[in-house]
Amino acid sequence: MEIRNITTFLKVAATQNFSKAAEQLGYSQSAVTIQMQQLEKELGTKLFERIGKTVSLTSQGERFITYANEIVRVTNEAMAFATDRTIPEGTLRIGSVDSLATAILPNLLLQFHHICPKVEIVIKTDTSDGLIEMIKSNEIDLFLTLDHKIYGTEWIRAMQREEDIVFVTSSKNILASEKKQDLMTIIKEPFLLTEKGESYRYELERMLSENDIDIKPILEIGNTETIIHLLEEGMGFSFLPFFSVRESIEQGNLFQIETNAPTIRMWSQLLYHKNKWVTPQMKIFIAITQKFFQ
Repeated sequence: MEIRNITTFLKVAATQNFSKAAEQLGYSQSAVTIQMQQLEKELGTKLFERIGKTVSLTSQGERFITYANEIVRVTNEAMAFATDRTIPEGTLRIGSVDSLATAILPNLLLQFHHICPKVEIVIKTDTSDGLIEMIKSNEIDLFLTLDHKIYGTEWIRAMQREEDIVFVTSSKNILASEKKQDLMTIIKEPFLLTEKGESYRYELERMLSENDIDIKPILEIGNTETIIHLLEEGMGFSFLPFFSVRESIEQGNLFQIETNAPTIRMWSQLLYHKNKWVTPQMKIFIAITQKFFQ
């Protein structure tokens, strides 16, 4: 059983597309097809179903992902043992939700690069659900997320910290004259929100719906930096993690508004799969992150 075929299997499982997997791996599509046929023959089972242009894992294919990740992990561990480099080399692939990627990740990456200048860093942003799928298919090594606590026997939680999600507006806004406002008052104002599916936006909408309140933003965008910039220019209100707006509040550009609504809190978390071989570069990034969030 060739490790190359195992790696290709994980890439096809992640992309659910033979041609995309071939493009990302630098193979021809026919080569990917042959590799998967070889693997299925060796295992004696069907791993993929191809109906039209759609590729999906069979139940056996889903089960084989765990074994494939373990094979890759052990192979990488053996290669690292053979080379025994003092300064880590290779790649570190990190998945992150946008709020953490823009507000906190740059600081962590700067520290990491000073320690591991030879490591190539790959960053991918997505929702928590998207990141979970990426790590299950070994597309990323670690994922940094902001959500409810993620449980499951397959996860190792390297770091967690509780975060407040707050209402903010420009410090020049007339409603910033009083720190506490009635929720119904500010909900009527123009809102800039992250895209649907973001954990804290979902919690806001759930809380409002329980009180038969609807919110219709004038702008939806995944990039929290853009929202913060527009807020500073006086464009409405938003609901964002406190860590992402802390600096703007301290500088006097934004104002945190308290309401009579229940406080919504989420958890910053750094996780990886239990079957993942923890590379030297992963260990260093985990240590940097733990120290930062303390």
